[in-house]
Amino acid sequence: MTIFKKSLFTLGFAMLGFSGILVVSVMVFMNSLYHEINIAGLGNTAKMLMAAIGEDNVAEVFAENTIIEDIDLPVNKDGAYRLTLIATSGYVLWDSHVKDRLVNHINREEVTAALEGKEGFSHRESISTDIRRIYYALPVICNDSVIGVFRLSVSIPGFGARVSPVILPFITFICILILIAFCAIFLFSRSLSTSINRLVNIIQKGAVLLAPPGAQLFSGHEALKSVTPDFHSLEKALRIMTEELNLRFEQAKSEDSRLEAILNGMSEAVFAMDSSLKLHLVNPKARSLFSLGSLDVKNKTLLEVTRSSDLVEIAKKTVSNGVALEKELTFLAGSEQNFLVYASPKHGGVVLVLQEITRLVKLEKVRKDFIANVSHELRTPIQLIKGFSESLLDIQPGEENKEQVINFMEIIHKNAGIMENLTNDLLILASLENENKSVDMEEHSAIMLVNEAVSSMEFQLKNKQIEIKVKCPEDLTVKLYGSLIIQALINLIDNGIKYSPVNSKLWINVYQEIKEVLFEVRDKGIGIPAEHLNRVFERFYRVDRARSKGSGGTGLGLSIVRHIALLHKGKAEVESHAGEGSVFRIRIPLL
Repeated sequence: MTIFKKSLFTLGFAMLGFSGILVVSVMVFMNSLYHEINIAGLGNTAKMLMAAIGEDNVAEVFAENTIIEDIDLPVNKDGAYRLTLIATSGYVLWDSHVKDRLVNHINREEVTAALEGKEGFSHRESISTDIRRIYYALPVICNDSVIGVFRLSVSIPGFGARVSPVILPFITFICILILIAFCAIFLFSRSLSTSINRLVNIIQKGAVLLAPPGAQLFSGHEALKSVTPDFHSLEKALRIMTEELNLRFEQAKSEDSRLEAILNGMSEAVFAMDSSLKLHLVNPKARSLFSLGSLDVKNKTLLEVTRSSDLVEIAKKTVSNGVALEKELTFLAGSEQNFLVYASPKHGGVVLVLQEITRLVKLEKVRKDFIANVSHELRTPIQLIKGFSESLLDIQPGEENKEQVINFMEIIHKNAGIMENLTNDLLILASLENENKSVDMEEHSAIMLVNEAVSSMEFQLKNKQIEIKVKCPEDLTVKLYGSLIIQALINLIDNGIKYSPVNSKLWINVYQEIKEVLFEVRDKGIGIPAEHLNRVFERFYRVDRARSKGSGGTGLGLSIVRHIALLHKGKAEVESHAGEGSVFRIRIPLL
């Protein structure tokens, strides 16, 4: 059954039932009102009649308390009104319409009430006359006591007989009202059905748009068999839309989770905001960078959160121009940090991505410094080689120029050696920085590594008459890159020889400390001032440039030592005081 038929029948039957109840209620009310009006009129008539006869005259009749055959009272025997005088015993002393002896009236409702000193009334069929009458009884009082009952009654037609002349117009009127109501219900049902059908069509079209390709729509469903067809279609369409929306909601939640995971895992700081620069998304990296903690950034501007006018300027330019921007910025948050800022316009707002490039900037600076240092280190020997080679070309061969030629050749040879040493050290340093040797470590005896390094420097030690003291446990073995540790020890021994006076001593100590093995080289040389200690392991850094160049150093030896230590996951250290010598240590963790 369609919603139109169902609503029409339901509302129609409801209207008919209501109309029937209303008519019955009105008839019952009118019947009750009809009797109340007649009883009230009869009561007034009884009081007027009793007043006309006179209470004293009535009291005289009751004083005799005997049945009276005839009495002159103003009540016509054939009239509508019937007067009855009743003694306190319930016996009728006189009745205007009946001369025979009547039954005791002590149990009559109106008589009982009058004997109690109250006015009483009732309506019923008279036993003596078989006519439906209404009765109204008044108490007759003498010396403050009831001595009898003065009762007046009148016959009345039934309520149905009284209203029968108007019942046909009334029923006609009711039928017209029912017809009008039925027409209104018909129009309402039609309007409701039309509206629901329109809604069903809209939802069905929406369900078709939402459903994936090839999906079967609007197939029967067991739970819907008892539903009105209109609502059946509506519910099926809503069910399909709900399922599809739930699926899309879950997909959206999954996408949000993936996006959140990506944002949380990004090493870049991300800010997303609207065109007025009010933030609606800040990832954990951005919170950490600007120390936001758990601050709620909703409805806060970019300036309030970052305090950076440069970022605000980039965001404003991106919003106004509608094109992506890229710019390098520097922040001073404890230490100097460099960032590459990408600004991209998105959906009426802008997204800022801050990529930290501090390390890249530092590496670029190191690269530039490295190139400048290499160029500087090579410039002098190249110029000397070029200059003295040109001078050799200008010298006429002969015995008298032999000494000068040999001197020039020695200078060229010396500077070629400097260039060779510099090139070798650069190659070693590049190898240490780029090579991964994680599988080449082997167990080595520490004393054997030290002895090999010392024997390699024996010539230099003898030339400067420097004595070397070695202290190392014979049974100490370490897993490491043997050749690289020997190279580091050679660099440290060479460094000690260069900066130690003639006839001095060097000490090499190797020992285990907790989970580390320490290689220590101690000298009694010129030492290093405190302000230079944190930079001696940098490339090309020299405490005394003139002395270093005079000794033939490249400025890369200690940097090589540091990289060898880092390759072993360890570190290089120095302790020194100017004029008191130096102690260099290589800490190698035990694997």
